Amino acid sequence: MNKPAIIAAGVALIASIAFGSVSLAKPEPQRLRIATEGAFAPWNATDPAGRLVGFEVDLAHDLCRRMAVECEVVAQDWDGILPGLQQGKYDAVMAGVSITADRAKVVDFSGAYAADPAVFAVRPGSDLTIPTVGRVDLSADRSDAVGLVAKSLNGKVVAVQTSTIHAKMMEAYFPGATVRTYDRLDHAALDLAAGRVDAMLGARSAVEAIGPTVKAAGPDFIRGALGSGVAVAVRKGDALSSRFSRAISDAAQDGTTAEMSRRWFGFNVSVE
Repeated sequence: MNKPAIIAAGVALIASIAFGSVSLAKPEPQRLRIATEGAFAPWNATDPAGRLVGFEVDLAHDLCRRMAVECEVVAQDWDGILPGLQQGKYDAVMAGVSITADRAKVVDFSGAYAADPAVFAVRPGSDLTIPTVGRVDLSADRSDAVGLVAKSLNGKVVAVQTSTIHAKMMEAYFPGATVRTYDRLDHAALDLAAGRVDAMLGARSAVEAIGPTVKAAGPDFIRGALGSGVAVAVRKGDALSSRFSRAISDAAQDGTTAEMSRRWFGFNVSVE
């Protein structure tokens, strides 16, 4: 083969490799399926017509708009929501999922878009008194405050939603109480209202959304076992986490997240 032919062949080979690498590169998705529970008002809920609504549903559509992708929000029961993500049933999860070390072992997180303290709830007129000791930061040394609350709960039955940070919190800080788990927080609230449990623990926003059948009691709890904020969960190694983070930052900076938060919660849960 003469020299010009060798050069031409080399150029053709380089071009084919270059074009081949482009064709093999994973394209960014143009449509995202985002899972939510649809049973954790006002974060996410299902209206009487069967439509998914709530703070996270509105925020999901806004984030997709910022990322220039189509958005489909789908319902998934809480106890299967992260396994479903790992199995590829959808691309991301926005369902009040708090960032914790245990969860970070199996999924990647965006930056946090919200933070919501945990609070106990009791029946109106209940003789159970949970001391109010100010806001309790579980990542700091507040053993005195936690001890006072723990003493009031010794021997009591406390309802929590299964596989949540609130279940972890009960296990870590209140071993003297009996924990009863429920698939949904509103189901726990029904048992509390009926007197089948003494108290329940959940996100303050969710507790207040339940209505007059239960009332918040005791202090607000933050950090520690409760994690470091609510974020979008994606599969390990998925570049979507950084894309969501940028969109979340933009939504926080221009006030969109705060406005949505006040509309759905009546106060600001956004991370600014």
